[in-house]
Formats: sequence, structure tokens, C-alpha cells
Amino acid sequence: MSGNELTSHGRPTFMSSELQNGYMDLHSMSDSEKVVHELLLQPPAKEVDDHLIEFSEAMRTVAKALRRVAEGKACAQAEAAEWKRKYELERARNLQREHTGPLSLDCDSEVDRTKCTNDQSVPKHFPSERPEKCCGKNGICSHEVLRNGEMESNSNNVSNRFRRKASFRLSWGCNGSGQHKHDIVSFERGNITTAERSSKQISLKWESPPQTLLILAKPNSVPVRLLCAEMVRWLTDQKKIEIFVEPRVRTELLTESSYFSFVQSWEDDKEISLLHTKVDLIVTLGGDGTVLWAASMFKGPVPPVVPFSLGSLGFMTSFQCEQYRECLDSILRGPISITLRHRLQCHVVRDAAKDELETEEPILVLNEVTIDRGISSYLTNLECYCDSSFVTSVQGDGLIISTTSGSTAYSLAAGGSMVHPQVPGILFTPICPHSLSFRPLILPEYVTLRVQVPYNSRGHAWASFDGKDRKKLAAGDALVISMAPWPVPTACQVDSTNDFLRSIHEGLHWNLRKNQSLDGPRDS
Repeated sequence: MSGNELTSHGRPTFMSSELQNGYMDLHSMSDSEKVVHELLLQPPAKEVDDHLIEFSEAMRTVAKALRRVAEGKACAQAEAAEWKRKYELERARNLQREHTGPLSLDCDSEVDRTKCTNDQSVPKHFPSERPEKCCGKNGICSHEVLRNGEMESNSNNVSNRFRRKASFRLSWGCNGSGQHKHDIVSFERGNITTAERSSKQISLKWESPPQTLLILAKPNSVPVRLLCAEMVRWLTDQKKIEIFVEPRVRTELLTESSYFSFVQSWEDDKEISLLHTKVDLIVTLGGDGTVLWAASMFKGPVPPVVPFSLGSLGFMTSFQCEQYRECLDSILRGPISITLRHRLQCHVVRDAAKDELETEEPILVLNEVTIDRGISSYLTNLECYCDSSFVTSVQGDGLIISTTSGSTAYSLAAGGSMVHPQVPGILFTPICPHSLSFRPLILPEYVTLRVQVPYNSRGHAWASFDGKDRKKLAAGDALVISMAPWPVPTACQVDSTNDFLRSIHEGLHWNLRKNQSLDGPRDS
């Protein structure tokens, strides 16, 4: 090191030849301390260059991000224009079909017209385009709730006449008006606010009139059978609606009169799995059990259900059969308030399974799934987990996992709370627990529950789903429960809150007592 160098920290110790040749002429200065002070104040050129390089790299990154945003915006606008074009084309075709009479298959511009003409003798179902204006930000349409987008084109059981399902739209608003729509959570000016979803009703508005109706009737009841025959006549003669019934009901109708030969039914489970693609509306004649039966028939999307009360209890049956003409006429016109009743999806995972993906066929329940000790005299021993977090060990007669619609059923008898059916949640209710501190829980709808029989359990457990389909759970077996994506939409007589309060007042005589006598001591 020469005697004219600077240290790496920039402190003047020696004089550098670089300063002589590039930065400053030190020989012209007589006061070395002044020179050193000025050198300390002068920023090194290398650091300035590094900052400029970093800044330029940051600007290039920002430019790339802006370019990607612009390209994405252009693609979104082009896609929106394409969806709008397809929507207008589909709308024009629907209007043309309404004017020309029976529906016929048209050839899309994207489909080869020659091929469509040659294959016109064999009807095929093309995937329907989802219009841009179909689903709003604050609503659910029939394409999302009641259709799974799958059509069986090769099934011989599908009717030869091509018919589109009735479409509708759901909207959230105060008292079903569709107004005062809010986001669930907003972050305006850094403050988190939530909309009061519990105060909003759900309204269903038909975008095209219903054309097909399914009637499900309680068996072994003469009044129900007579009402069913009368309702079929009225709907066919006055409303020109196609009717589907169960095979048992169709046999009963044909026994009564050959007039009912036009009534349609099904023959096997494959046709039942396609019912949601044909039926626009379901009418149940019976009690809550008939509604549960209707829900169990649909393993996926469920059409709107209109429940008429002809049973002993009616927590879900809000319509009276005496006024069925007025009720159905109002519902067919719309709009109507509905209650989206959530269902649970249950998977049985056996101990021999390699992983949780290896499960039995899922089971959907509208009320509850019950795990109990069956005929065993030992206490049930169950280990419960919520999203992989340990909840508790259940020792008692069993456990009830219930929907909010089922909160007025078995869960209520076991000490659970009554919950409005529109509240999104899962009820966790023990049956006669061997602990006084074991109180019921209400968990959020998005969690996944796992109930497992431990290996050291003294006996087996039994699971029942809405009171049927009982399954044995051995040591090591587990039951995985989550909220199903397909709710059961039931029509309301007034709205969901009014119908719920009326059901607990009339069905349970909730808080019914004599009024306090007016004569007696009073506050002075």
C-alpha cells in the first residue's frame, strides 16, 4: 500500500494516485485537513452507480407488471365481449323458439353446420353457454345451484323432445326486495365492516316459466292420495305442466283412472340421477319426513321444493293443502322467498383404507348424522377432530352432528340449541355425555369434522344418516363430515324468519304459558 491511499472506510490515511488522476488535484491544496473534510462530504461514485442500477431494475419490473395488467385487461374485455355475443345469440334463439313453437336444435356458428344437419335425426345435448348476465355479484342462478353442467346424451331414457329447464335467479336483499346489497366484508379507509347477512331474505325470480313438476307423496295415506290426484288434474288442465311422480304413485293413479296415463315416472337409479336436469319444481305432500325423502333422492343439485303440510309436525312444511291452488299459482308466477337449507356430506373411511381419499360413497343428510353405541352396553368412545385440531373425546351414548335445519330435531331433544336454518353452521351435540361440563357447540360451516373410533374402544359404534342407512364403525374407522355444496331450497309462505318462528310456536309451543294475573301487588 502506497503512502497516498484511503482506507476501505473512506478515512484519509494516505494519498491515492486515483485521487491525483481522477477525483481531485491534491497538490493545489495546501490545507490537507480541509481536503479530507471535503472528501468525506463527497459521496463515492460507485455507490451512486449501484443505486441507479437498482432503481432502473425496479422500473423495469414495474413496467413489466403494468404491461401484464394491460394485457390481462384487454383479454378480459375480449372475453366479456364474446360472452355478451353468445348471450345475445342464445337470447335471440330462445325468442325465436317461443314464437315458432316446439323447440328444435340449432347449429352454433362454432359447430360445423353440415355435421349438425346430418346428425339432426339424433338429438344431442350441447353444453349450454353460461350468459354473462346470468350470475350477479350478489346472487346465485340456477346454473350454479340447481345444475351440474352434465347432460347424458347417450341415455335412452331421456325424452326425445328437447326441453330446456326453467331458469331463475336468487338475490340477497332486505325482505327479499333485492335492495341494500353489500359485500360481506369491506375495508373502506382501513376499517373492517361486515354486512348483516342474517337480516336478508333470499328471493327466487323465474326467468322462464316452470314447465315440469315432480310430486312426492307420503305413502299409505288416503287423504294424501286423493289430494295428489286432484293436484295432478289441476296442474295439467289449468297450468299445462308436465308431471313426474314416483312409480308407486303412478301405479296408484292408474288404478284409480286411465286418465293419468300421461303422468311420467322413472325405472332405475340412473334416471333418478338425471331428474334435476328435467324437473323445475318439487311438491311434497306429507310432513318433514317427506321433505327428507325428497332431499335424499338428489345426490347433487336440488330443484326448489314446495312443502305442503299433511303430517304430524311441520318444521319445514309451511304451506297448507287447503289452499294449494292459490299457493302454487303464486309460486309459479314468482317471485318467492326461499330458505337455503344446508346439507352435510358424510364419508366413511375404513381402517383398511390407504388414505382418506379411499372412502365409501358419500351420503348427504339434511337433518343430522348420529353416531351412537347401538346395542352395546359400553359407553361410546369417539375421538373428534376439527380441521386436524383435536376437539375432545366423547364418552357417553353418542354424538349428533347436525345442520341448522336439523336443530329442531334429535339435536334439540339431546339439549342442543334451536338455530335459524339460514344461519351457516354445524351443530356438535353430545348424547348423554359422561361429563357435566360437556356442553353443545355450534361450529362454522367451512370446517371439516372427523369422528374416529379409537383402537382401544371396548365396542363398535353405529352411524345413522337422517334416521336411516345405518353403518357399523369398527375400531380405526372414521366418519368425515363437511358441508355439502348443494343446499335444499324450500319455498317460504312469508319469509324464512317468519316461517321459522311460526314452526317453533306451533310445533313446539315454544315458551307457551298462561299470562300473569293482572291483579296483585304492583310497584309503587
